[in-house]
Order: sequence, then C-alpha cells, then structure tokens
Amino acid sequence: MPRRALVAITALVLALHWLVLSGVPLAWDGPAQPTGQVFSTRSIAAVTPPALPATALAPVAQAAPPAPPPPAARKKPPARTTPSPNTSTAPAATPAAPQPPADATTTATEVGTDTAAAPPTETLAPPAEVAAAAPEAPASAATRPAPPAESTTGVDITPPGAGTGQTPPQAPPPARLPPPTRLAFDVSGQAKKFAYSARAELLWQHDGSRYEARQEISAFLVGTRAQRSVGAITAQGLMPDKFSDKSRSEQAAHFDYAQGRVTFSANTPQAPASPGVQDRLSVFIQLGALLAADPGRFVPGTQITLTTVSARSADRWTFTIEGPETLDLPLGATPTLKLQRLPRKDYDQKAELWVAPSLGYLPVRIKLTQANGDFADLQLRHSGAP
Repeated sequence: MPRRALVAITALVLALHWLVLSGVPLAWDGPAQPTGQVFSTRSIAAVTPPALPATALAPVAQAAPPAPPPPAARKKPPARTTPSPNTSTAPAATPAAPQPPADATTTATEVGTDTAAAPPTETLAPPAEVAAAAPEAPASAATRPAPPAESTTGVDITPPGAGTGQTPPQAPPPARLPPPTRLAFDVSGQAKKFAYSARAELLWQHDGSRYEARQEISAFLVGTRAQRSVGAITAQGLMPDKFSDKSRSEQAAHFDYAQGRVTFSANTPQAPASPGVQDRLSVFIQLGALLAADPGRFVPGTQITLTTVSARSADRWTFTIEGPETLDLPLGATPTLKLQRLPRKDYDQKAELWVAPSLGYLPVRIKLTQANGDFADLQLRHSGAP
C-alpha cells in the first residue's frame, strides 16, 4: 500500500511538471494577461496626446470669440486679392493666424487708426513725406506769380539795368510822327538758300488824323510782297485799324477797339486789342515816333515792349536800344540809332532796325532774319516827298 501511494505521488508530480513546461494556461495565469493589457493601455496612452490637442483647441476656440470683430474687417480685404493666396496655401486653422495682421494693416490704412505698432509707423511715414512735398508745390507756385508782373498789354519802357516785367503796365507814351515821306531801299537777301537782290519802297502818308503805310518788295524770280497798315493817329502815335500782308494771296488782321480784340481773316484765334498795339509795319514807324518825342529817355540798354500783330497772330515784342551807329548806306554815311529785337521762341523772327534822327527817326535800314537763316536786308537809297 505505501508503495502504491508513492507511485501515485510520483505520477502526480510528473504530471504537474509536464503541464508547467507545456505552457498550458492556468487559472492563475489571468494576472499575467493584464501585463499584456498594460501594454495596450500604454498604446492608448499614446493616443491620449490627440486628446491633449482637443484640450488645446478649446482655448483657441475660446480665443475665437474676441476675433469676430476682425472678421468684419476681413470681408473688405478679400476683395483686394490678398486672401486668395492664404486660402490656397493653408487650411482654415493656419490662415486664422496670418489674417489678423493683414486686417490690422488694412484697417490702419483705411481708417487711419493705430491697430498695430509696426504698420502704423510705416503707413504714417509716407504722409509725412507727402506733407513735406506738399509745401514745395505752393512754394514753386508762389514763385510762379512773378511772371504775371510782366504785363501782357500796353507799352512797357524799362530803363537799363532793370529786369523786364518790373515796371507796371504804362499808357502809351507821347509820340512825334515824321512828315509824309517816300523811302526807296536796295534789298539783298536769301530765300530758301537762294540769294537775291531786289528793290523796296516804303510810302508813309498821313493828314494828322489818319495814316497809311505801305511797303512793297519786288524781285525777279521771287515775286512781289506787299504790306499795308491803315489807322488813326492819336497823341500816343499810331492806332492801326487793319493790317494786310499779300504775296500770292492776302491775309489781314482787323482791330476792333470797341470789343477789345483783333480778328484774323485766316480764322486763327483772336488777340486782345490793348493800348499801344501795333502791326508788323506800323511798329517800325511807331518806335521812331517814341524816340523822337523824348530822345533823352531812350539811352542805350532801354527796352521797349509792345504787342505786335501779324496777319495771323499777336505777340509781345521787346526792342533794346543798342546805341548810335554811323552806317555807310547807298544814300551815303548816315548817323543812326540801332534797335534790336531778339527771338524769344523757336521760329521767332529777329528784327534789327536803324533809325535816322535827321529823317524824323524813320527807318533807314531794316534787317529781318528768319529762324531758318533766310533774311532780307533793306538799306536806304533815296528819300523824298511822296
């Protein structure tokens, strides 16, 4: 009996060893599985970080309520094409961060309020530059009114050393007209690079109240050109009514002093008929009449400015007293006083005039030079009664 019990015990021990070594799960192996579940819980713990962003987004969602004021301003920037890159490059969460600065700058520029520290200083700096530049325009404008000091009407007589435009507009000074005279000239000149010689005549007539001046130049192969001026005589000299210039066709300027205007047959713009206005022919006689009335006033360097009218337009001409000269003319040696008008613009005509005191300051030489180099030089050959 004892032997059987020993064998049974031995068999039982062997069975237990076999079961343990074979790894058959047992009832107490339950605690060992929780260790595997612990690993799974750790993997779940790894999932818990996403739960943390959820908690982190919660404050952002809480910060979103203050953002609603900017969105109202954001609606305006989208129209400016700035949001298009933002919407295309990032999700809704990322643009929410860059948009507030854009809104701040736009609102700062539109409303002019300081919503951000850096942008306002940049936006406010340019206005300071504009404000600095703005005063310069008025400054230049303040200097521009100086030209209006130069009168555009009447007769200006400027003594030597004084700039033009520094004297106020003056009434035409007194004039002393020469007696009626016929003057014959020899002419040399150039037309379209062609040199020519011609004869010219200036017929000056008046009866004390009305006048007529006529100048005609005739040349072989060049043709004839005639200018005529008629008008009234006043204490201040000549007051033209009509000036005509004829070569192949005739063009004329008509002076309407009642309406204060000069009209042209060429339908060019009207010009003002101001006191002392002259035409291209009467101006040479009028200048001599001014000098004859007060020779001591017109010393070298004196400038005489008056409106001069052609058959198509009007312009201000300024003549400068150059000084006395003795010319060797076809008529002989003649003491003269030279006046010169220099061109002020492109294509202006240069005019040189020599008047003789012995002939009542009538012109004894006239030289007209065009911008292209063409010229006509008239020199007195004979003078006499008409």
